[in-house]
Amino acid sequence: MSTANLGDTTEVIAPADFHVHLRHGELSKLVTPHVWEGGFCLAYVMPNLVPPITTTEMAKEYKQRLKAHSSEVEYLMTLYLSDALDPNDVKNWKAAGIVGVKSYPRGVTTNSDEGIESYDKYDELFRAMEVHGIVLNLHGEIPSDHSKNICVLNAEERFLPVLSNLSKKYPKLRIVLEHATTAAAVQAVIACGDNVACTITAHHLALTVDDWAGQSFHFCKPVAKFPEDRRALREVIKSGNKKFFLGSDSAPHPSLSKSTASPASGCAAGVYTSPVLLPLVAHLLDSFGAIDRLADFTSNFGRDFYQVPAGPGAPKVVLQKVQGVRVQTEYSNGEKTVVPFWAGKDLEWRIISASQ
Repeated sequence: MSTANLGDTTEVIAPADFHVHLRHGELSKLVTPHVWEGGFCLAYVMPNLVPPITTTEMAKEYKQRLKAHSSEVEYLMTLYLSDALDPNDVKNWKAAGIVGVKSYPRGVTTNSDEGIESYDKYDELFRAMEVHGIVLNLHGEIPSDHSKNICVLNAEERFLPVLSNLSKKYPKLRIVLEHATTAAAVQAVIACGDNVACTITAHHLALTVDDWAGQSFHFCKPVAKFPEDRRALREVIKSGNKKFFLGSDSAPHPSLSKSTASPASGCAAGVYTSPVLLPLVAHLLDSFGAIDRLADFTSNFGRDFYQVPAGPGAPKVVLQKVQGVRVQTEYSNGEKTVVPFWAGKDLEWRIISASQ
């Protein structure tokens, strides 16, 4: 239940999105400016392009392209966990703006065909990451296997023993379980040591399985789960547990690939929230009585874990509760068109000022 009144304001210093997809080419030109438009001055950028970002030079070149599209945002870069990563190069990553390594189990989400099948062979790499302060980001699912009764609804829960084992084997390695969707994941992260944190998306605070079954624009990986799972995500945010912070997993796809499927292929997996992200998060947190956690969830806790504090003169974003602001139905640059989450619906918070 909301605790805010019309006209109330709240502010966030240096909002930070610790999981965002910014694509490449014409689509990247369209969506990258939406990070700042949606209220954020830091973007933790995912590496699952085609081909994936696996070298320091590729990450540096990608960052330059993103800066050319939108210079207001600070971009923290990641590499795609693969055999191409050399443990001897880890010492050079931070100077190149590389902060983390993203793990994708093979085949579980967009552009994960080059994903891993086992973590055992990355022991030397992970130990180097411990030494040099590089974060390991985990897409926390295992591939569907019907012979073992594993599918999209329980793939996250089946992954959680892997998280626990990694956190114990590498106690100095900072690990983030990305885009948690289940009560089991919340409890698993709480049970791990302080080296483990967890991102939660905006859309998983809104959706359950009923919302994406038959609605392609709400379909993402990992899929939204049951009402009790959504409740657990909301409650852990409301509790103020510093292990949990925003990573939007905002994942744009051309509208045609989201809206169409065929007998041979499904629709694209991903929900696009960047253009309205901070007002959307404020709207959702307010709806379950957690608007007072907005700054912690969208800035403070994530920045503390990643050790990227807001410096002097950091941007301040001020939001106000209003009667309703309609989210536009699409964004287009003539070459590409994307449909945002909450399209055509009203948000009860809006950005009224953003200083740089």
